[in-house]
Amino acid sequence: MDSLSPEHRSWNMSRIRGGDTKPELRLRSLLHRAGYRFRLHAKDLPGKPDIVLPRFRTAIFVNGCFWHRHPGCRFATTPSTRPEFWQTKFNGNVERDARNQATLEAAGWQVMVVWECELKSGPEAVLERVRSALREVA
Repeated sequence: MDSLSPEHRSWNMSRIRGGDTKPELRLRSLLHRAGYRFRLHAKDLPGKPDIVLPRFRTAIFVNGCFWHRHPGCRFATTPSTRPEFWQTKFNGNVERDARNQATLEAAGWQVMVVWECELKSGPEAVLERVRSALREVA
């Protein structure tokens, strides 16, 4: 059972940001210090990627493990209250992500997904993975 009233839970959920999240800011900082220049939340691309490196035709999505269902991650839990609602919500997120990635790839973009937990545990490894992917398309 939820310990908060429906009104207070709604208020909490309304405060969850879609952009400029801590993981996103961390990756942006890493990329900027490494000398990469990028655009943010490109509205003209499917899914509005969090980071776009036009020079490399690369779009990066910084996904939260909870909302985007990172497979095998301990942060990808399902709330015990209203599990059917949450499962539908999560399935929709995953399907939308796959659709947006496929559309970008069909348009000739390289798509990368960086997970929130990766940035917590090994930000330098994430930066090296991005560098490696960018070397392949350069």
